[in-house]
Amino acid sequence: MARNPSSGGEKCFRAGLWGSIIAIICCFTPVLVIALGFFGLAAVIPYLDYILIPLLAIFLILALYGWSKKKTRRDGPQKRPVVRT
Repeated sequence: MARNPSSGGEKCFRAGLWGSIIAIICCFTPVLVIALGFFGLAAVIPYLDYILIPLLAIFLILALYGWSKKKTRRDGPQKRPVVRT
């Protein structure tokens, strides 16, 4: 099965982007606080910043890494196929 060489950067970028969006929604809106209160886990609410902010940073770094990898694949030198005679 042939593998697309740019798929690794694309997957990293998408995972980082979606993870960042979810972490931002959980950080800056009361969605996670309401959900934790609904399930009886309101005691962990004060510790959410210790988890969500580093998680957001990790996902942003992953998105930047995937974007740079995707960009270098697109803009980098093209590999020529090896022709054996």
